[in-house]
Amino acid sequence: MLDLIILGLHFLICFLISVAIWYGPKDADSQSSSTGEAEMQPDGLTFIGKEDDIKKSQRITAKIDGREIVVFYHEGKFHALDSRCYHEGGPLCRGEIEDIDGQACIVCPWHKFKITLETGEGLYEGINPQEPTPTPKWQSKGVKQRIHKVTIDNGNVYVSPPDLSVSFDSDYYAEKYKQGGELAIGK
Repeated sequence: MLDLIILGLHFLICFLISVAIWYGPKDADSQSSSTGEAEMQPDGLTFIGKEDDIKKSQRITAKIDGREIVVFYHEGKFHALDSRCYHEGGPLCRGEIEDIDGQACIVCPWHKFKITLETGEGLYEGINPQEPTPTPKWQSKGVKQRIHKVTIDNGNVYVSPPDLSVSFDSDYYAEKYKQGGELAIGK
């Protein structure tokens, strides 16, 4: 009987530790840093951070008018896009960058959706069943993720505000997580 009580307590402690880790602070990602709410400049651009700092960290998250974005520095280029994946709002700031058919793509850590950094296209591997020997090839779903224009000036990185007259699938999750940001990850 004592063994069952000890086993039960052990299970309970492990469960509580798992819950604490799952819902604990989310900013422990060593590759990511956050600036919080970015400051708007008179010309409409939003200051994100110093060029050298972002190059060192490889990525940074910021908010523009409450909208969470992520800026990546990859292979000599800066890329900015909505921080929440168009599929189910996964935190792209925690994803890995992969080369797919010569295109740099962020891979959503939740469901492994692949999004090009350059255009915001969603990619998938599919086959053409009409081919004699169908082989998987990377194909585009179209632009799914909102990208943002990055400007570098005097060692400072700026992002242009989004043109909301055109909508993208990622807009839904960008709006949903506007209030909570990193605290609203939930997975």
